[in-house]
Amino acid sequence: MYMFKYILKRIMALLLTFLVIVVICFVLVRLLPNELPADKARAQTEFERRTALGYYKPLPEQLTIYLRHVFTEGDFGVSWKIDFMKDASEIIVNRLPPTLIVNVYSLLVSVPIGIGLGIYAALRKNRWQDHLVSTLVMLFISVPSYVYAFLVQYIFGYRLGWLPLVASSLYDAGGSWTTGIMIRSLILPVLALSFGTIAGLTRSTRAELTESLTSDYMLLARTKGLTKGQATTRHALKNAMVPVLPSIISSFIGILYGSLVIENIFSINGIGNLLVKSIELRDYDVFMATTMFYSLVSLASMIFIDLSYGFLDPRIRMGAR
Repeated sequence: MYMFKYILKRIMALLLTFLVIVVICFVLVRLLPNELPADKARAQTEFERRTALGYYKPLPEQLTIYLRHVFTEGDFGVSWKIDFMKDASEIIVNRLPPTLIVNVYSLLVSVPIGIGLGIYAALRKNRWQDHLVSTLVMLFISVPSYVYAFLVQYIFGYRLGWLPLVASSLYDAGGSWTTGIMIRSLILPVLALSFGTIAGLTRSTRAELTESLTSDYMLLARTKGLTKGQATTRHALKNAMVPVLPSIISSFIGILYGSLVIENIFSINGIGNLLVKSIELRDYDVFMATTMFYSLVSLASMIFIDLSYGFLDPRIRMGAR
């Protein structure tokens, strides 16, 4: 019952926050100038379409019309600049696979390496291995992903010529994101996105496992006859992973937002690239649709992160006093 009330309250808060974000973004983007194209026929078509959608009415009325179309008809508008008169939702669906593939590959690389290094550093606490890992973590976590993108692109793509500089051309030519040549083209963007995530997971895993290894229940486990390895595997790791595993979801969101820049650097035709283009070209409906996508994913992930604590540890009951 407590959990149900908690979930309901969080969903209501999510919807309210989502609505506030949509309203703010809508008002700000509609305040920007948006001139009609030079081509007369296209300008007439666009003018008639804008008039039908209420683009030239007062701003509150525009907002009401837009929200009604979105929430009652699922109509997110059309693209005026990126793909003329094509539904914004259809454009997002077409751009979603590259973004998901890059982010999933980055997560598959980051999670085992990050958790593994964190466990290794915790087991070697205060030794030179721990100091080395901690120093590298501080270095990698302090540098933005786009800096790594330029570095790996310059070294492995330009100077050494081992890997392609961009990935979008292969996908546009009809290639599959699971073939060997496509995976090879995605190595650089995946590396650029993975460094920071690996560092974050390493730091959190080391901190939690170090605390677990010095807990009273570890001393009790040793006195009951368990070896250090058995006590660490059965007790310390299990308790240390409770706060670490939910952070994987937040890591995915961090990678998702990091790909906004990475996709443009490596010319990947994903949603991040689409959002930047919609801002540059002032493609209002596409910008709103992509913003709503990122906002909804972020807000929903916060709920999943909170609920995951309760599923991982039965002692935690969200919403209970």
